Amino acid sequence: MKFEIEKDVFVEALSQVQNVVSSRSTLPVLSNVLIEADDQGLTLSTTDMDVSITRKVAAKVSEAGVTTLPVRKLVSIVREMIGGDISIDVSEEHTATLSAGPSVFKIMGMPKDDFPELAQFGDDAKEFTLDQVLLRGALRKTSYAISTDETRYVLNGVNCLIGDGLLCLVATDGRRLAMVEQDLEFPGGENFSAIIPTKAVLELQRGILKDEGEVKVTFTSNQAAFEVADTRLISKLIEGNYPNFRQVIPQSSNHRVTVSRDLLLDAVKRVGLLANEKTNSIKFTFRENVIDITSNSPDVGEANEQLDVKYDGPEMSLAFNPDFVMAPLKNLHQDEVYIDLIDGNSPGVIKIDEPFLYVIMPMRVAS
Repeated sequence: MKFEIEKDVFVEALSQVQNVVSSRSTLPVLSNVLIEADDQGLTLSTTDMDVSITRKVAAKVSEAGVTTLPVRKLVSIVREMIGGDISIDVSEEHTATLSAGPSVFKIMGMPKDDFPELAQFGDDAKEFTLDQVLLRGALRKTSYAISTDETRYVLNGVNCLIGDGLLCLVATDGRRLAMVEQDLEFPGGENFSAIIPTKAVLELQRGILKDEGEVKVTFTSNQAAFEVADTRLISKLIEGNYPNFRQVIPQSSNHRVTVSRDLLLDAVKRVGLLANEKTNSIKFTFRENVIDITSNSPDVGEANEQLDVKYDGPEMSLAFNPDFVMAPLKNLHQDEVYIDLIDGNSPGVIKIDEPFLYVIMPMRVAS
């Protein structure tokens, strides 16, 4: 196998596909990138057996072939080589010779036979297209609420529900919940759901989804694929039944607070510096057109900040984890957010002027 490829193009493509490679793999070949060369260019593929990425790139192929090479070492070498183009010659024993300018490197590869077969999708797969910006935005607004508790594996991803003309994405860790709904005309009108694991969600946001164009989404009962231009991500889905999340969403609220998103984010960030280390909570006291945000750490000190808001309800106090309050604020772009309240013991709900909501459970307020 012989080919020549522009250095920057090769580095960018390798950097993208290497993201799914695990550093703890027990199979040596899973540390490698599968390189297939033909008259159309190169196809680069990596996998950790759960998530795989395939990327097509242009190259001048003088001899077709296939091999696997250690992807992290390959990226490191190519990134440091001098010159605009890199020539690569792979022997029948899968030794790759890389040449550019004054530099020549040789690295040992492995045959394709050792590399796992990538998933294939049959005729029964469900397929539709989405605006990339819409999907990326929906994932950004929900993914921070994914649970990291591996004992609750069904919560270790974003729950995707399609039906009744809507796409609904939900993530929760049991203490907070983020949900986005978007209009979606799904062919056939069939309803279904799937839990997309954290790693796939992160890779989609890391660089696969762009600022324009559409993404083709394909689902089967146990896997999903997301295809954008020359890149395709395939992921196993999390098996199991997602809990009935709608039962924790308050159906109504008694009072609404309107506040600047940036001002609230900055205030919580500052006051949170002195959050109680044992409870990791700060106190919000809502009064007419004012929020008092306070923290008190007995061994360190205390902080207080007051924000002007729109609020005409009774005085009430709730304590929240500051990180949980900041998470949605960091991932929204609206100037104003709404905080819907019931009373001092019930969850608070952050909303915007779009189909999004964020439920956060209160913590015990120190008397």
